[in-house]
Amino acid sequence: MLHFFHYTRAASRPLTQTLLMNTSLSTCAAALALAAMFSTGPASAQPGQKFPVIPLTAGMHVIKAEVVATEAERQQGLMFRESMAQNEGMVFLFGAPAGVCMWMKNTLIPLSVAFIDDDGKIVNIENMKPHSLESHCSKKPVRYALEMNEGWFKQKNIKPGSTIDGLPKGR
Repeated sequence: MLHFFHYTRAASRPLTQTLLMNTSLSTCAAALALAAMFSTGPASAQPGQKFPVIPLTAGMHVIKAEVVATEAERQQGLMFRESMAQNEGMVFLFGAPAGVCMWMKNTLIPLSVAFIDDDGKIVNIENMKPHSLESHCSKKPVRYALEMNEGWFKQKNIKPGSTIDGLPKGR
């Protein structure tokens, strides 16, 4: 799935703007360490490519989450996938808390995305339709985004304020 992430300091910046980040050297080093830890193979992602999997928990629910940590991996995401198993998902790692927006260009399956803060708490959850160019944004700066099949969070009664455990810490 092609995601456009917009790291902006103010919500008024246009979504078409190029990526902006304002981070310290230590944050950049942590992001690079995470990227190296989860990197698998060539720098360019391939359509339908699978990424390393880690277990996450949302209450009593176990999630098998593919991890994407580099810009190329985040842009690839779940693009061109025809299906995803019931308790599988994809977690997007960002080097530092930032305003993040996603869309669903070239994504074949409907998804729900939970935007998650530095402490693992869900900030907001948005439903995303396949092939849509509509932007879905975090309501405040987040460090993670977790994509699951559409409706998964609602079916499990997982809401904003719920915690996702097992997220990689990159401080």
